[in-house]
Order: sequence, then structure tokens, then C-alpha cells
Amino acid sequence: MLAGMAYDTELADRIRFLIGTGPGVTEKQMFGGLAFLIDGKMAISASGQGGALVRVNPADGDALLATGTATLAVMGGRTMRGWLRVSSEDLEADEQLTGWIKRAVGYARSLPPKR
Repeated sequence: MLAGMAYDTELADRIRFLIGTGPGVTEKQMFGGLAFLIDGKMAISASGQGGALVRVNPADGDALLATGTATLAVMGGRTMRGWLRVSSEDLEADEQLTGWIKRAVGYARSLPPKR
């Protein structure tokens, strides 16, 4: 990560507004970005590398990648199944961002509770 590179605070504000203050919604600084968690499970993050990091059902990953608006997330040199990176350009419209938030929150809520 480049020194001084920070997440997009405007994107973080938009996520905060669109994700709302439902039950179990929390924020946490993680991986140089600002993550939004549902019941302690990360759903979406304003990434320190730009754009958003979105958690999705790994079974849906290939279909979502085929849309061309997302790439597989790579962390520490490893590709992360179930994590997609969406560029800021593909999140400019609230409809675009809302779609990713709904998918990420829905998947996070479907996961078993953290012990």
C-alpha cells in the first residue's frame, strides 16, 4: 500500500448513508479502509486501494465477475474467493452502489453468527 493513500471518505459517507443504521451495523478501520460490518462480519469496505471491497457469496463470484464491473480481490498476493473489488467509476451512481451494498449485506446476514 502506498504511503499516505487513504480510503475515499466520500464513498465511505455514501455507504454509511445507504447501508443505514439497521441492527448490527458497525464500522471499523481495517486494511487501510473503512469497513462496514453486519453482526461483526465484514460486508463492504471503502478500500484503501480505491473503490470498494465487497463481500459476496462465492457461488455468485464468477457471474458477477462476468459483468465486467468487478475484479477478484487480491490481498497479500492471494486471491480472495467471495471478495470483489469494484472501482469508484463503477460506483458513481447511487443505484450501482446500492446494488452492491444490498448484495453484501444480504450475504453477511446469511452467514452463521460469529462465536
